Amino acid sequence: MITLFVPGRLCLFGEHSDWAGALRVSDPTIVPGACIVTGTDQGITATAEAAPDFEITSRLPDGRVLGPLHLPMEGAALRHAARGGDFFSYAAGVAAEVWTCHRPPGVRITATDLDLPVKRGLSSSAAICVLIARAFNQVHQLGLTVRDEMDLAYRGELGTGSLCGRMDQACAYGKRVVLLHFDAEAMDVELLHPQRALHLLIVDLMHDKNTRRILTELHAHFVARGDERGQALRAALGERNAALVAQAQVALEEGEASQLGALMHEAQALFDRCVAPACPSELTAPRLHAVLSHPGNGELTWGGKGVGSQGNGAAQFVCRGVDEREELVRRLSTAFRVGCLPLTIAPRRQAESRQ
Repeated sequence: MITLFVPGRLCLFGEHSDWAGALRVSDPTIVPGACIVTGTDQGITATAEAAPDFEITSRLPDGRVLGPLHLPMEGAALRHAARGGDFFSYAAGVAAEVWTCHRPPGVRITATDLDLPVKRGLSSSAAICVLIARAFNQVHQLGLTVRDEMDLAYRGELGTGSLCGRMDQACAYGKRVVLLHFDAEAMDVELLHPQRALHLLIVDLMHDKNTRRILTELHAHFVARGDERGQALRAALGERNAALVAQAQVALEEGEASQLGALMHEAQALFDRCVAPACPSELTAPRLHAVLSHPGNGELTWGGKGVGSQGNGAAQFVCRGVDEREELVRRLSTAFRVGCLPLTIAPRRQAESRQ
């Protein structure tokens, strides 16, 4: 039996540019996508062992136990479960991809600890998908690389009917800062190396959002010809995003927290102006904006923005320091019913950066 941990994924810059850049397969006029992501401290811990079939059980943060889901290690049954839309559909989708590509025996997986907020833009679904791929890889010694695990996780999530892009599966790199470029079917991965520590705060807004609706409506406007909202969306996710990500890479690697925060503020303004109108029911996000504009944020943070697909899921701030982050937690927890998740991006020595 082995123990695995896969963190969540925080998108610092470039949300939605992954699926947008992938559409260059059919429309080369689209600008390639780019984003910067990092792993979170929170995630999913599980045990895994060899088994004749595919079996998964999950213990939730509130103490409930879901499962076990028990399926034969066979493509049709796994694909059917993936399309079922229940709690374990993503896990079944990845198992189906693993079976299709490698035909291994089954695994028995027990998620023993899940401290990653679900449906908050922190890629809880991608974390479980990567965990399933990694469990098969390590239990049955399939010899897969991190990129291979990411690809299986991505295709497994697509098998559920999700319109996800490919940035979420970067949680496979753990708590590293990763720059991703998306050009049609190609994805380039570069590990970044901050020179100084950066003190972030993720704020769980404790509110529901519909990621599938966001993705469906943005897709529809993005591909529509002559759609005014679609044109604004293409500009925001294309050349404007590419410029912001390039500036953010420099600020992050130089450890310039003030510049990074200012760029987050600029990115949020661009999102509100050019992306949110394509899905106003979800992306107007009054709760997110109330937290971002709370009095006192200016003296404690350098800036902030929404998380993931955006909406009322979560916010993120670049704090001015550790003490300021603690005070921000106190103020936001007093003013709103929110959960606060500190995240420190530690400085790293320059090493081989491309994988």
